[in-house]
Amino acid sequence: QVQLVESGGGVVQVGGSLTLTCSTSENVFRTSPMAWHRQAPGKQRELVADISTGGFTDIRDSVKGRFTISRDFAKNSIYLKMNDLKVEDSGVYYCLTVVHGQDYWGQGTQVTVSA
Repeated sequence: QVQLVESGGGVVQVGGSLTLTCSTSENVFRTSPMAWHRQAPGKQRELVADISTGGFTDIRDSVKGRFTISRDFAKNSIYLKMNDLKVEDSGVYYCLTVVHGQDYWGQGTQVTVSA
């Protein structure tokens, strides 16, 4: 069974920083692409950043220069480092991986940016 465990959300003021962590099993981490999505109230879930098994990354235009996705092989984890946070970055952030063509989501972690 594929499990994704997220952590690191919280409440931060505009301009602040947070780092989200998503951990999974070693097998999933080493063989499957992973990504961060987010969903604000009343809005559709959107892709924020992804990282391939080869380490290639892609970042959503609206967060480029502020967010960074990375991974740690020793901890079987990916991270989303978020700097210069804006109110519009608020939402539930979800970790996603795809295994054998099937999507697996984490439980989500809440990020609230206050003005």
